[in-house]
Amino acid sequence: MSISKRCCTMTPFLVMEILEAAQVMERAGEHIIHLEIGEPDFDTPECVKRAACQALDNGHTHYTHSLGLLELRQAISEDYKKRYNVDVDPANIVVTQGTSPAMLALFSTILEAGDKVITSDPCYACYENFITFAGAEPVRVPVSEEDSFQYRVSSIREALDEKVKAILINSPANPTGTLLTPARMQAIAELAEEKNLWVVSDEIYHGLVYEDTERSILEFTDRAFVFNGFSKLYAMTGWRLGYLIAPQEFIRTLQTVCQNFFISANTMAQWGGVAALNEAGPDVDRMKNTYNKRRVYMLDRLRKMGFDIKHDPTGAFYVLVNMRHLAAKFDGSSLKLAFDILEKAKTGVTPGIDFGQNTEGFIRFSYANSIENIEEGMNRLERYLKEHHSE
Repeated sequence: MSISKRCCTMTPFLVMEILEAAQVMERAGEHIIHLEIGEPDFDTPECVKRAACQALDNGHTHYTHSLGLLELRQAISEDYKKRYNVDVDPANIVVTQGTSPAMLALFSTILEAGDKVITSDPCYACYENFITFAGAEPVRVPVSEEDSFQYRVSSIREALDEKVKAILINSPANPTGTLLTPARMQAIAELAEEKNLWVVSDEIYHGLVYEDTERSILEFTDRAFVFNGFSKLYAMTGWRLGYLIAPQEFIRTLQTVCQNFFISANTMAQWGGVAALNEAGPDVDRMKNTYNKRRVYMLDRLRKMGFDIKHDPTGAFYVLVNMRHLAAKFDGSSLKLAFDILEKAKTGVTPGIDFGQNTEGFIRFSYANSIENIEEGMNRLERYLKEHHSE
């Protein structure tokens, strides 16, 4: 029996390759500083845990509606009204076991074999695999460090042909931590309407913005799908709770996909999500303020080491750094550079190639770790540079 082509052609998630190699080193007694993984280091807020435990105690241990608890969908609707002043009908929300199943369900619903989706280069590593798994093709549009890694609408337009069905955006973005300006979001929305395309907006890092203001694509167009969830903002990665906002005409099909593939999201986690939206505001503020202090510290240390970061990342919890001059010693490979940093500096970092060819030679740092660990990681990196890359 042969393995399916669609799985054989799926690319590894390189940040996990680094993490798993680091874990092997830790089991051998090494002390590793983890700046590779994009996972909050905070515990889930107490109000969320209480709500889930209360649901368990109350016997809420059975399937929910395949679209999700009505109470949770209503809370999500109220959250989008409060934050963006957009009206989202709870009936247009599909609750999923994290945002990844939402991506699988959506791309399976809107894409046929041979269709195309515009993505930025760089972008979140797994987008391309979701798109190709649905039989479609990602079309990479390069974005530049000098332009704060933002789409140029003219470049999107040049990449369009009759097979393109959607434009995928992510603001704040992984791996760059930068935001699309409202003007560019408006221009993308207008282009989508002009060409009868859909905008797919990944808003998972909304709420984790430190200087600018995040905007939802739903403020600019109704021709849009939105991914979001609880993992990043509420430190709920292990709860596996996300959602998809979609136009009404797609909901019945998405419901059928979810009924067949997932049945429903975890019931106790959904009740935790209700509490997160309604009660966890002070916890979010505390975490956000802490992230910002780490961001400022990391940027300062990296610049003092000589790295030219042209635009401050103002969202998510990532700093993407051009290290092509270091990667040149490894045939330009950011993956080889990342493994060398792991081996010699005992610090996990993510290679830029994980996110696209346009950031080969870059390294992504996550500040979703304590300030003490970030300081130690920066100290180790500084020693590594002096010992192995000094002129």
